[in-house]
Amino acid sequence: MSRRTIIALDESLHRRAKAFAARQGTTLAALVEEALRLRLSRPEPARRGPVTLPTFKGDGLQAGVTLDDLGTVYDRMDGLR
Repeated sequence: MSRRTIIALDESLHRRAKAFAARQGTTLAALVEEALRLRLSRPEPARRGPVTLPTFKGDGLQAGVTLDDLGTVYDRMDGLR
């Protein structure tokens, strides 16, 4: 049983897909169906749990450092300032 569906594709992608289908001697609908079948046959990647970010004790940023100016932060990390 087939079901009719409307999808919106980027113009460039549509043009490329239509040309590819023509070169393969198939229809755009058959190409989309094949692509969906291939993608859906792959196992889904395992979901990772939450990530625990490292934290450090201290008084915050060094004097004169602001996160609004990342260039200064990187220079300090590289020992340039």
